[in-house]
Amino acid sequence: MEQEPVPKRVRSYVWEHFDLISPRKVKCLICAQELTYSSNTSSMLRHLRAKHPETTPNTAATDASAAAAGGAGVGAQQGRQAELDEALVNMIVLDAQPFKVVEDKGFRAFVQKLDPTYVLPSRQTLKSMVDKKYEEAKKKSINELEKAEAVSVTADMWTSITMEAYLGVTCHFINENMELASVLLGVGHFTQSHTAENLRDAMELQLQRWGLRHKVHCLITDNASNMILCAKLMAVRNLPCFAHSLNLVVKKALEQTPVLTDIRTRGRRIVTFFKSSVKAKEKLAEVQNHLQTPPHKLLQEVDTRWNSTYLMLKRLHEQREAVSAALASIPTDIPPLVSLDYDAISECLEVLAPFYLATTELSAERIVSGSKVIPIIRMVQHKLASKAAGLKNETAGLLCQNLQQILATRCNVETIRVLALSTLLDPRFKTLAFGSQSYAQEAVAKLTAECATTIRGESAEPSTSQSAAMSEPNPEAGAVDNLWELLDSRVGATQQIPNPTANATVEVQRYLSEPYLSRGEDPLAYWKTRATTYPLLFSLAKKYLHMPATSVPCERVFSKAGEVASRRRSRLKPRTLETILFLNKNL
Repeated sequence: MEQEPVPKRVRSYVWEHFDLISPRKVKCLICAQELTYSSNTSSMLRHLRAKHPETTPNTAATDASAAAAGGAGVGAQQGRQAELDEALVNMIVLDAQPFKVVEDKGFRAFVQKLDPTYVLPSRQTLKSMVDKKYEEAKKKSINELEKAEAVSVTADMWTSITMEAYLGVTCHFINENMELASVLLGVGHFTQSHTAENLRDAMELQLQRWGLRHKVHCLITDNASNMILCAKLMAVRNLPCFAHSLNLVVKKALEQTPVLTDIRTRGRRIVTFFKSSVKAKEKLAEVQNHLQTPPHKLLQEVDTRWNSTYLMLKRLHEQREAVSAALASIPTDIPPLVSLDYDAISECLEVLAPFYLATTELSAERIVSGSKVIPIIRMVQHKLASKAAGLKNETAGLLCQNLQQILATRCNVETIRVLALSTLLDPRFKTLAFGSQSYAQEAVAKLTAECATTIRGESAEPSTSQSAAMSEPNPEAGAVDNLWELLDSRVGATQQIPNPTANATVEVQRYLSEPYLSRGEDPLAYWKTRATTYPLLFSLAKKYLHMPATSVPCERVFSKAGEVASRRRSRLKPRTLETILFLNKNL
């Protein structure tokens, strides 16, 4: 007996309108379009509903009832299908779900229960829908960026689970509503060696693709030498990532504090023990419950992030009684931390806390952060100086001293022009944020000079009508005008040519004399209401206040990239990865 060409488990009515022309292909009998066949009828049913709605039983029934009621059943059903399609695409890109989720039995059953009329797309169709969404989102982002007057760019490198390198580039600007905005320009597959020249070429290509090359105000990167040289080769101002800079300061200070290094080493062993032993983990939970200690897990230190050192020590200090009791009740050769260790940890945490808070605040997105670098560094220095005298523990005192010295050497931020001007242009800080008033006055002079340059750039010859009005002879004046010709010409010249420096000085001083905003207020909202009051400074505020203080936006993209390119999706193509990350960031 001959085998049926169509699998026996398929009993859908759609086979009345399709022929199976190969194991992986079907052909519509109505319009002759060929579709991929993957053991289910989803793509065929979707095709019939989209192209030939009159053939579907549900549609026919809906049409009949809708016609009787004077409605439009087909349109409503198609509209519902489109809404759910969009929701599915959003779920894929926002939650980093693989395309094959639409083939998972549990997910299909769940969707069927929610809405039996919804036809899930095939994996291939879903990918096409995501690609279409990408093109729409990219077009929208291009329109936004065309209106931006200046942009700052962050860049960073990342390696996927399959050991493929990517260059991430994000763009930051102030939009036409005086709000901070950002766009992920791309996460490009980087197959070349990570030289400054290759990075430069990739960056230039990305910026030209978006039409942004002439708008780049500065490039924010980590302190890697190839990134710094890349900015130099591009002739673009480079700003270091200040979260990375603070990380280097603290790591260096920790290395120069040997007693604390020993405590950290023993702390890591304790954390590893409780994380790797089920029995130890259960015992710690039991002791926490008995002592009514917060049931928090211990946190492990990571070499590349000093913040993890702070969090590990803080959690060990919080759980010191529970950890000591648990270790004492389990046979182990792990040496516990003793009272003297915890005394050192306690004061070291006080010394490190300002750095942790500073890093967290500077790394925040969707708020003005570049203007905070100078005041935050200044406040950290103030905190260290005020704590130094009251420290009782020798280890904490040495750590504090190391931090003060290294911070002063590596973070002389008040001399960095773009940071100084952004701080001045932030009405919460102005000149009061500077530790040195001489640096503050230098910044005021630079701001005034840039305003004057703006005036000179905007100055133009008087219009024809104005020139005619000024030079039109007055017949009644007669020969008297000739007498005053020299003086009139000099007065006319002063009226036509403004004094840029004087005008700039007046505007800057008027702004500086205004009351300060409170720290919780929005500086961009302030400038939105001062566009006509301070037109020169308003223009410069849009140029300087959009700069992020760190390259963390790129790092967060890569954190999401790690979710997308997980082991379940390790075969994801680089182009698809970039598409999903772009939508995840820019939707």
